[in-house]
Amino acid sequence: MERFFLFIKHHFSFIWSVIDSVNGILFFQIYGKRLDHVLDGIFAEANVRGFSYRLLCSDDIQQLHDLIAAQQPEDLTYFNPHGFAIDALSRQNRKPAFLMMGTFDGQILAGYFFLRFFANKKCFVGRLIDKEYRGRGIGSVMNFLMYETAWRMRFRCLSTISRNNVAIMKAHSKNPNMVVLKELNNDYLLVEFVRIDLESN
Repeated sequence: MERFFLFIKHHFSFIWSVIDSVNGILFFQIYGKRLDHVLDGIFAEANVRGFSYRLLCSDDIQQLHDLIAAQQPEDLTYFNPHGFAIDALSRQNRKPAFLMMGTFDGQILAGYFFLRFFANKKCFVGRLIDKEYRGRGIGSVMNFLMYETAWRMRFRCLSTISRNNVAIMKAHSKNPNMVVLKELNNDYLLVEFVRIDLESN
């Protein structure tokens, strides 16, 4: 099923936009209230180490655009969840099934992460950290927020990762939550982030 949707997304943009719109409506109707409840307290658990984490609003779109534009081209080779133009980011921010979050150093956007929900209880996640803020613990907090939001929604937390993305493969090699589910086309892996049962360890 994932291969089918990836094919539609990359080859039939009109069909994908219809699927995306219908999915957003279904997700909001079925899960909107639960999402509000989950988000009520989750950010308070992560606001540590001098950084703050919150949902992005329309006023943040210009700064998000600037953050993405400031990265090296190789940092964006495998990061393409949506368009990066201002209007594309604004449209994405209005979609009820696409949760856009930011990591802030004061008023400065230091990182961007997202959850793309599907009404079949699957959620795809991704993140981008500004090159000036890497290695400062931001990524682990982003992971906590993404994973916990999906898990508390009772959704499966998934991602697609390229084997050629050396930095991400190295980072996830130490991720105890990651399980490889299957091989996809073009050297991509479908992975799931699962909650670890500490009581069984």
